[in-house]
Amino acid sequence: MPIFDSCPSAPVRHLLLAAAATLLATTAPAFASSTVAERCRLALSVPVEQGRLILGRADPACRIRVGGREARVSADGHFAFGIGRDATGKIELELTDAAGRRTVESRPIATRRFAVQRIDGVPPAMVEPPPEIAARIARERAAIAAVRARDDDRADFAEAFIWPVRGRVSGVYGSQRVFNGIPRAPHMGLDIAAPTGTPIVAPAPGIVTFVQPDQYLNGGVVVLDHGHGISSTFIHLHRIDVAVGDRVAAGDPIGQVGATGRTTGPHLHWGLNWFDVALDPWPLLPALRR
Repeated sequence: MPIFDSCPSAPVRHLLLAAAATLLATTAPAFASSTVAERCRLALSVPVEQGRLILGRADPACRIRVGGREARVSADGHFAFGIGRDATGKIELELTDAAGRRTVESRPIATRRFAVQRIDGVPPAMVEPPPEIAARIARERAAIAAVRARDDDRADFAEAFIWPVRGRVSGVYGSQRVFNGIPRAPHMGLDIAAPTGTPIVAPAPGIVTFVQPDQYLNGGVVVLDHGHGISSTFIHLHRIDVAVGDRVAAGDPIGQVGATGRTTGPHLHWGLNWFDVALDPWPLLPALRR
């Protein structure tokens, strides 16, 4: 007589199935659930595209990493992340639900075509600064980069953005800049031409994190933090009307248009960032006023 019956009885089968289920539950990999995205209720506001600030909603209990970087989720479910000008291929969103189950979702990155902008008449020292000036520029850039690393638990970026100044769009995000015939880095912001002294207002709520009236390239600078690593940088200001630590609402005055720093005429340069990723502010603005 064999020691084991080749066809176990019903009670034995139930015990074997229960043991197998327990084994699978304890040995299954963390990246296993295809329903994590459903549990996280992930939703993005716009297509993933080069240069775009992507706004999203998710279950506040979920954790989100985008391209290996944490994207903070607010208590009411708002989150955001940015796609760089030259990003290609796809972006990976790693989701972790409240139970610790994880999955990775990939989204293709739509590409854009960027213009070439030629600007002549710029003082030579502004195009090719001498070594001592180059060192100053590096220090000034580092100071702005430091405040852009801030990651406050405020979702001011989720409010509707408005135009910070009325005027003609004279420069667009992503365009290749050619100064006096010399190709330089792409333009990473939106330029709005207006007379010197034209009031500038905050395009969205935030906290002022940086003020400097006389940077070499930028002239008068204000950085406004909108939370979750989203910030606005305003440069070439003629006058600054805020101080570090000020809390402002959309529409509050922050300064005046000027022609300080490297510029051929009065205008506001508005740069938008997700941490160190430079983004295009224009898609956030009311379509009827473009």
